[in-house]
Amino acid sequence: MDASADKIKAYLDNHDEKLGSRGTPVKSNVTDPDSAKMTTSKGTIQGYNGIAINDDKHQVILQAQTWGSVGEQQTLKPAIEQLKTQLSKLGTPESLSKSKFTADSGFHSEANLSYLSSTGLDCYVADTGFRSRNPLFKSSEKYQSEKEKRRHKRRKVKSKLFTSEAFYFDKESGSCQCPAGKTLWRQSQSINSGDKSYVRFTGYLKDCKSCPLQRECMRKPPNKTGRQVQFQINKEKSLSFTDRMKVKIDSSIGRRQYSKRLGAIEPVFGNICVNKGMDKFTLRGQEKVNAQWQMYCLVHNIEKLKDRLH
Repeated sequence: MDASADKIKAYLDNHDEKLGSRGTPVKSNVTDPDSAKMTTSKGTIQGYNGIAINDDKHQVILQAQTWGSVGEQQTLKPAIEQLKTQLSKLGTPESLSKSKFTADSGFHSEANLSYLSSTGLDCYVADTGFRSRNPLFKSSEKYQSEKEKRRHKRRKVKSKLFTSEAFYFDKESGSCQCPAGKTLWRQSQSINSGDKSYVRFTGYLKDCKSCPLQRECMRKPPNKTGRQVQFQINKEKSLSFTDRMKVKIDSSIGRRQYSKRLGAIEPVFGNICVNKGMDKFTLRGQEKVNAQWQMYCLVHNIEKLKDRLH
């Protein structure tokens, strides 16, 4: 016990404290302090995130790095900066400004979008509600409920109740949909509270009683009325980078550009993780794990270049 405490103290004396995306300290591991605890489909593990940036035409990896961080949000800025450096060394720094950059919701944050706006990149970064806003899914009543059931089944933990942020409120049409895809009826047009006004929606009792997400939405089974939710309607605020990205990525051009991400990056990870058997890192320490990840990415690139020569 004393030896472990001395080891931890010696490490902390020579290293800065690891901070998460919210600026709070994150837990480390005594045997591998560079790694981080991550929640995956297989439970919580101690490990690293393997990040890669590739082109969509040839699927050649341009930047690869492992990160001992809980989420992917903290990896986007340093990954872009590394890519800029590599392109400059190749003598093609202008190629980045001519590219279209896509990233999934794991990299979405207001800070990241603010940074990307300063790079001049034509970016398309999805948020967590991107898919639920897709008109193609509005006709599918099972989409939202099945998605939530699968997620909670994997986690096997009791989640917090849905907040108003989980509901989709369309100000233009004055309509509201719950996480299960059901339409709520407008109970009150305007509720005044001081200098603020709200609009309130209520779920239909028959929908809430038979909803598979009832436990995640209501504290008690509905008896007289369905779930109620309200939204502030007179809040004046400037458009955030998140708001601007939603408008951009929800457009027909934006959805078309973002749809290319699936065919650009997923085959790369599929080749490395399945065909090459790189389903987990087998080393410890940032330097060793990073070398292992980059070697697999290098083998992937060699194959792609070989195919181009034939």
